[in-house]
Amino acid sequence: MYPLLFPPTDPDQRGQWRSQLHQWRALTRELMGYTGASYDSPTFAWVSRAFALGFLMMFDLRFYDPQTGQYRIDDLLDEAEADFGGFDAILLWHAYPKIGFDARNQFDFYRDTLGGLAGLRALVTRCQARNVRVYLDYSPWDHGTRREGQSDTDALADLINASHADAVFLDTLAQAADGLRERLDRVRPGVVMESEHVVPIEQIAAHHASWAQGIPAGMGVLRNKWFERRHMQHRIKRWQFDHTEELHLAWMNGTGVVVWENVFGTDRRWSPRDRSILRAMLPVQRRYAHLLTGEGWQPFVPTANDALCASLWEGDGVRLWTICNQTKTSYSGPLLTMDNPGNVPVYDLIRGTACELDAGGQVFGMIAPRGISAIITGPVERLAPDFPAFLAGQRALNDRADFDPAPPALVEVLTPAPRTQPYSPDHLPDGMAFIPGRAFDLQVQFQVRECGFYAHGTGEQPALDLRYPSLHRLETLTRPVQLSDFAIDLTPVTNRQYATFLQATGYRPRHPDHFLDHWPEGQLPAGLEDHPVVYVDLDDARAYARWANKRLPTEAEWQHAAQGFAEYVYPWGSTYRHDCCNFGSAGSTTPVTHYPQGRSPFGLFDCCGNVWEMTESERSNNRTRFIILKGGSFYRALGSEWYSDGGPQPNAFSAKMLLSWPGLDRCATIGFRCAADL
Repeated sequence: MYPLLFPPTDPDQRGQWRSQLHQWRALTRELMGYTGASYDSPTFAWVSRAFALGFLMMFDLRFYDPQTGQYRIDDLLDEAEADFGGFDAILLWHAYPKIGFDARNQFDFYRDTLGGLAGLRALVTRCQARNVRVYLDYSPWDHGTRREGQSDTDALADLINASHADAVFLDTLAQAADGLRERLDRVRPGVVMESEHVVPIEQIAAHHASWAQGIPAGMGVLRNKWFERRHMQHRIKRWQFDHTEELHLAWMNGTGVVVWENVFGTDRRWSPRDRSILRAMLPVQRRYAHLLTGEGWQPFVPTANDALCASLWEGDGVRLWTICNQTKTSYSGPLLTMDNPGNVPVYDLIRGTACELDAGGQVFGMIAPRGISAIITGPVERLAPDFPAFLAGQRALNDRADFDPAPPALVEVLTPAPRTQPYSPDHLPDGMAFIPGRAFDLQVQFQVRECGFYAHGTGEQPALDLRYPSLHRLETLTRPVQLSDFAIDLTPVTNRQYATFLQATGYRPRHPDHFLDHWPEGQLPAGLEDHPVVYVDLDDARAYARWANKRLPTEAEWQHAAQGFAEYVYPWGSTYRHDCCNFGSAGSTTPVTHYPQGRSPFGLFDCCGNVWEMTESERSNNRTRFIILKGGSFYRALGSEWYSDGGPQPNAFSAKMLLSWPGLDRCATIGFRCAADL
């Protein structure tokens, strides 16, 4: 059967359709010998109530403070409570789309994050203390980076054991590899496996959750939830700005959604309307999770208007209807008709009020555009003593609801390049070349990736389709630039030059993780003195540049200097560059003579393509920071299109690198050169 089962369009045929669903479920469970025993374990019970899954990028500036080196998890969870109604679980996403700039693998990314594995475990403990479960990611496509010396299954189990995480997200998978379930069970009980794609029916016993992704749009019954009522499915459409279809499907099926606003560095914030709907949904789902996971589910029951659809959930003498308004206009009028022989109270759980019924049993109510309703009835003693307080809380949420469907915009800011003490073009420091400024159109080439490029959807770049399979293709954009005269280093900064800086200043980074990792015991590496310095981050590079009365070149300056001008044509052509400077893992910088005044380096940067070079191109939107890298590197991760850009690149090519923790920003493949003002 398909993963989403649609009801007949004729309401009169839906009774027979529901009977067929029950028959299919009973027969399939019998043929499989399915007992649901794996869901009976109390250690797995949490996931059937994890309705809101927050997808958190570990580079997000809401998640950690790069200045203090502290996780901001409590602030983030407080914000999630106010914005969405809180998270039941969070997925800590770590490596992609940054993985691949050097040889570190996906497990290294967790080890090298803020505080290492001890810090990760402390973070997990803080979340669990707030009753928020934690997922870690496993990406099976990562087999072109450093190997662990053991199977991925064992490495993943060791990571779960060290971090005490509650669940594993199976990136790109519909089911785990053979043996993972048993290996996790040996680590500790209750570790959930949740697949990105729909789990086959035969694997539901081993996988207690899955994403409802890649299924047809529309309202229907989630097959896996129907088969096993305790199986949690999270509906997700990451690139949508309108999430009402996801919310409605979850509401009709008693399942959850993924809240994902920072999609690999691309802004996809939820609208006030969608946040308001989820805030109203979650308290009802959490309070009545025993109904949503029980056997009394009747999908697509009759409603009083074709604009509405509803599911009925029954148990312990209580009946709960979850109702969706599928139109973009407000609805006011009869919602449904019910038998109410004992005249028991009827309540609207979204508005937090008692309901009006007429003599024929019609229940009246109001539902906002694309909004939801929840009608409950049952004996007062079954609604619990705190029911009046619960209604009051729902009224307060309804009072602050905002049904504006437009998502808020993030403003992305480019940090301006600092000014240096100006040099005279006739008296440049050794090893620098004079580059005349000019106004021109800069053509930039980049690979379309899910992290986007510049500010997505703004005038700086065209709107890009970041959905698979539109990814992993080269795109070119043109933007006007105005450059003043400047000078630029002919070679990247070397280990020897950086050692001189350290000796002169005593510089030490605030957070030293992986700082100059290639220097044995912090000493200048013998034989590599004139190789490009690597394992430095943006702050480390800027500190050197300030000391040298220089700065990093902007992206446009770097490319302009590397490509040269049409009026200075060398015999080999104006776009010539060294793409053959692959001299090994660290590269080499051979001294280059000073170019005559007024002449561009013209593609003769020494050893471009050995290591990526940082540019003064930092952009931030208070959630994501990134810079543009130029030149390419000796290293390329092979075997998957999901890795970041690698290998030597044409001068026009630019790579976006998300900035995260210094221990991750410092790479074996990234260095820098300097520029100066004239």
